[in-house]
Amino acid sequence: MVTKKVLSYLYLPNLFGTERTKAILNVNPTVIPQREEAAEVKTFVYDYTPETITEHDLTGVEKCFLFKNTDSISWINIDGLRKVDVESVATQFDIHPLLVEDILSINQRPKMDEVEGVLFCLLNMLYYDDKQQTVDQEQISIVLGKNFVISFQEDASRDVFNPLRHRLKMSNSKIRQRSADYLCYSMLDLIVDNYYVVMEKLGERIELLEEEIVRSSNKRSLAKINQLRKELIVLKRNIAPVRDLIGGIIRSESELLDDRTTKYFKDVHDHIIQAYDLSENYRDMMISMQDLYINNVNLKMNEVMKVMAIVTCLLAPATVIGGIFGMNFDTIPYLHNQYGFWAAVTVMLIIPVWMVMAFKRRGWFKDY
Repeated sequence: MVTKKVLSYLYLPNLFGTERTKAILNVNPTVIPQREEAAEVKTFVYDYTPETITEHDLTGVEKCFLFKNTDSISWINIDGLRKVDVESVATQFDIHPLLVEDILSINQRPKMDEVEGVLFCLLNMLYYDDKQQTVDQEQISIVLGKNFVISFQEDASRDVFNPLRHRLKMSNSKIRQRSADYLCYSMLDLIVDNYYVVMEKLGERIELLEEEIVRSSNKRSLAKINQLRKELIVLKRNIAPVRDLIGGIIRSESELLDDRTTKYFKDVHDHIIQAYDLSENYRDMMISMQDLYINNVNLKMNEVMKVMAIVTCLLAPATVIGGIFGMNFDTIPYLHNQYGFWAAVTVMLIIPVWMVMAFKRRGWFKDY
């Protein structure tokens, strides 16, 4: 186990963290990556009216087709993506093939589209991995239709919608009283709110790193700065396009959107703008911390040079006196005097002591 750990450090990408850089920046929109088929697909349906709600844990996506043309509101949540299942759902709910490509895509930029009677939103849910200290992202696609909302998720083990599920079970909740567009708003609102949870985690790391740099910075501090800057790239890349996504919904004149819900989308828009501004502040702080680290390194170097300069000055009188009396001349004053040596040593000591007192009066030792 120890040998494996040592060998991992000998591998240069592990040593400098370039694998994370490659994962973040190596995105080519002209190349369509192949998505791995999900090992398991879970389908959950919440079918509700203001008075009633029923939950369905379905074994296959085909059973959710029954909830297309109903008077109730249906939230169909599909965890795990398989091409056959997505295409089958798209055919039944009249979702355009271009949207199917977006749902099955990888590393798509968050966006919003209106195609043939449905409103489509694609964005990422963000999570903070405390173990790896990285920002994880999971793509989610939301399709809003008449009396239904379909969400396609990649990972069945986690999402940010538990508060929404809890509110749906409350008979007096606002979600139960409104149409499907309010359900779509609630999902987008929870996704955006979770961005703040991730930013709080990064903010705590930034504060701790700032204290570390001020107190005792080293090469590890610089590595932590670079790592945090990479995670902020992930954060900003996901937050910035969501502004346009929410703005597109606000400007939309789709019949699926009730005028009463527009003000709620505006509230989400305000939140995402604030999140974007906060990510910009974090980016500025990281740049300032890198400058602070460089200034600390220069300050330490200046302190070392200052000590060396003082030591050199203090030794200069002894060097001069020793050099004068060490010359190879036949006649040198006090060369054969019995007190000559002690006189020279005394002068060598008195002059540096006088210099230290002079330096101290000038304030050279205030930082020591």
